[in-house]
Amino acid sequence: MDLFASHKTVFNLPNAELIYIPDFYSVETSNQLFLNLKDTIPWQQDDITIFGKTHKQPRLTALFATNDLPYKYSNITMTPHKFTKDLLQIKNDVEQAANNQFTTVLLNLYRNGNDSNGWHADNEKELGKNPIIASLSFGDPRIFQFKHRTLQNEKYKLILEHGSLLVMKGEMQQYWLHQIPKTKRDIGARINLTFRTIKEKVEVPQPRLS
Repeated sequence: MDLFASHKTVFNLPNAELIYIPDFYSVETSNQLFLNLKDTIPWQQDDITIFGKTHKQPRLTALFATNDLPYKYSNITMTPHKFTKDLLQIKNDVEQAANNQFTTVLLNLYRNGNDSNGWHADNEKELGKNPIIASLSFGDPRIFQFKHRTLQNEKYKLILEHGSLLVMKGEMQQYWLHQIPKTKRDIGARINLTFRTIKEKVEVPQPRLS
């Protein structure tokens, strides 16, 4: 099933709520931000191990945070850079739209249609229960597919446009999987910024022994 959106659309799905804003930033602003991010972000390409086989991750990544907490996924541990002025402004804009404060942003650079991100959920322990994930896209549009883990008829796809914002809320990371599949179409680069919250671990006081 395809989902079509204009301006701001809220999708209330089983165990999930999605908010999609296709024109979150204007075309002019999106063009400038895309070029700035592509040229100034310290992109890296990590090795990823799946089913016992190690290969280069099919995209470039970078991590920025307001704290020093790392982010771990798929046996990869990323250490954050400090937020730049541009990223802080973007973070503030996204926080207002999502009505949520974020500490961390994971950036992905999909260089062409061969770059992808397979089926997964943003459900790492450091994100806490039912995290809010805000996904901002610049560059060539890509298809975002998502499916319920147990309800076989709940399968959707959404085209993430240049300058668009997608907010995933509720129990989505617990009950749904999502991906950016490869495409054989001749397309250019896409930059995706996924904002999330990683909090300091709270130490639980141990009972004193008398």
